[in-house]
Amino acid sequence: MDVRQRIGDMLNRVALRHDEFIIERKGKPLAALVPVERLEQMRRFARRHALDVMEQQKGGALTDDQAMELGLDAQRWARQQQRKRRVKVK
Repeated sequence: MDVRQRIGDMLNRVALRHDEFIIERKGKPLAALVPVERLEQMRRFARRHALDVMEQQKGGALTDDQAMELGLDAQRWARQQQRKRRVKVK
């Protein structure tokens, strides 16, 4: 309910001040409200990391385990970046 009542203010803060919000339900994180620039930065990092792994494979295809590990690494990095600037919304 709090998010519904404050979404306009939250969007302004994200757009103008580059604030980030973690939206929770019953104390569990569900989603993040982040500036588009941050999302693009995370996507660029994940792509760059994927290309590095592919280069190490010398053009070979990734195994399922490698692909899963690559995805998990990208998620961990993104979460670390969010925690650095985390602002909780209750």
